[in-house]
Amino acid sequence: MLFLFYTVARQLQKQPHWKDSVYQILGATSGKQKWKLFCVFGLMGMNWSVEALKWKLALKSIQEIRFLRALKAILAGTCIASFTPNRVGEYLGRMLFVEQGNKIPSIAPTILCSMSQMLITGITGTIGLYVYSRHSFHFEAGWLSPLLIKSAMIATGLVTIGFGMVFFRFDPLVKWVNAWLKRNRKTFTIPEDFNLKTLSSIFLLSAFRYGVFIAQYFLLFSLFGIQMNVFEVFTGVSVMFVLMAFIPTLTFLTDLGFRWIAGIQVFQVYTSNTAGILGVSLGIWLINLIIPALIGSLLILRIKLFSSR
Repeated sequence: MLFLFYTVARQLQKQPHWKDSVYQILGATSGKQKWKLFCVFGLMGMNWSVEALKWKLALKSIQEIRFLRALKAILAGTCIASFTPNRVGEYLGRMLFVEQGNKIPSIAPTILCSMSQMLITGITGTIGLYVYSRHSFHFEAGWLSPLLIKSAMIATGLVTIGFGMVFFRFDPLVKWVNAWLKRNRKTFTIPEDFNLKTLSSIFLLSAFRYGVFIAQYFLLFSLFGIQMNVFEVFTGVSVMFVLMAFIPTLTFLTDLGFRWIAGIQVFQVYTSNTAGILGVSLGIWLINLIIPALIGSLLILRIKLFSSR
């Protein structure tokens, strides 16, 4: 936990104008529109609650888990994911809250949850890149040139189709993995009852969670005086999420800097308020990632304490 605080402080110090962004956030807590900031915090709770429901549903084929325990697992996974490229350490954190014999089989449901969110990101990202390319056709947005945007749109579309085929045909994939495990005489197998109903429910929950992200960005942009409609926010966020999904980052070491750079590059098509963009990026980073990760670090510490007793 102390290392988390240290790395957050170091990451902030490396960013230009970070004090201005912090002052913006602090000033927003005392203004007339402070209710928007409180709504963003409330949506943070909804965000991770939906992810907990997704994982609870996906894990049902292995073991029943209470919602509160699933939520703790999600937060612990967020903490460990902070130190690994593209959050792959999330699986380790969630394993801590699974029964001893189910730890390795629980990887499959966790992968399924990640795939569903990536699939939503790919679908919305492809749409967002298409719309964004039309808006920025006569505007060279830094390194986001029209040619690069269109190339990214095609690549994202193709990858999304691949993800969709794998996601909605997850059972055959699991059966192939189990056949390989048996050939190599492994002592565990992965459940194979990820039916279409379960997959569809997980997919819809992922779409709802994506909507929560959009609502958070819209509220913070409005709070910092940047006038954009929901469609513009959706377009900019979907493009930024695609960039973040395919470029490896470490949440506490490079993620904030990349969010600021990507945010400025993407949203400058809609606004010239760079300070506001920085404030929104910092606010989302702190609320959606840092606070949950710190809570997760306390949960991991509690597990270690009880284990030692």
